Amino acid sequence: MAIDPTLHFLPWEDRPAGCSDVVWRYSQNPIIPRDLIPSSNSIFNSAVVPFNGEFRGVFRVDNKKREMNLHSGSSKDGLHFTLKNDPIEWIHTDPELAKFEYRYDPRVTWIEDRYYVSWCNGFYGPTIGLGYTYDFEKFYFLENALLPYNRNGVLFPRRINGKYVMFSRPSDNGHTPFGNIYLSQSPDMIHWGEHRFVMGTKDGWQSTKIGAGPTPIETKEGWLLFYHGVITSCNGFVYSFGAALLDLDQPWKVIYRSAPYLLSPQTIYECVGDVPNVAFPCASLYQESTGKIAIYYGGADTVTALAFCKVDEVLDFLKKNSEL
Repeated sequence: MAIDPTLHFLPWEDRPAGCSDVVWRYSQNPIIPRDLIPSSNSIFNSAVVPFNGEFRGVFRVDNKKREMNLHSGSSKDGLHFTLKNDPIEWIHTDPELAKFEYRYDPRVTWIEDRYYVSWCNGFYGPTIGLGYTYDFEKFYFLENALLPYNRNGVLFPRRINGKYVMFSRPSDNGHTPFGNIYLSQSPDMIHWGEHRFVMGTKDGWQSTKIGAGPTPIETKEGWLLFYHGVITSCNGFVYSFGAALLDLDQPWKVIYRSAPYLLSPQTIYECVGDVPNVAFPCASLYQESTGKIAIYYGGADTVTALAFCKVDEVLDFLKKNSEL
């Protein structure tokens, strides 16, 4: 099947009148309710990509036994989705990879000739699972990229200096009340090393832990990364998201980084759900010709929502509001 990763159009809604926010919410949020399919308790923290003039994705679905797993889905407009009720069945060559504990928080990245999927995979604790698909019908499990415990594995959309590159956030086996972003490199998507520190926590909305969000966006000024930050409040964790700009050739070097957040949980679907006060970005669609960006994010670990921004405005925001 011919695969066309070019984004001819993306879901979009102009900034509301009177709104000055750099990132603004879609007025019809949430776009995916928790009960879209019969098996689901919740659908959130999911990855959408362009595919042959439409959209495909890998979605986190927690079922009614509260098992965390990955499902495939499709959409003609990036707003209205159809999901398969049964989880993805991964094709693998090693029976060790058949072990299932949980699978959650996927990202999907087009690299060279296929769509790579990364996710938090249960393998004697959380680690980064890697696989790929050509058509969103058959999915092939490559390997667990890193040792437990780790989360938020996010691939870059091309090789850098001849190597595949991936973010991750080393963690523990629980809710992880800590966490910094690291970068790893690989010649073959199997063997990962040359680890580099990218950035750590800071005061305020990102003081407890941070983690990479959608696939980084390549701009002339650097790699634009949306990332989530967590603060521990008197009522528990609060997940917001901001952005950073990274060097094109050495992407562990941070040029700018959000001091204020870009979006925090403030609406009912971000504040009320299975896990209150969460806005967690997992995917973005970037249309280079217009500079428009659509960001898919999870609300309250329950539903999927959508927000919008423009690349030049985000870069300008970072230049004026950066704190390394």
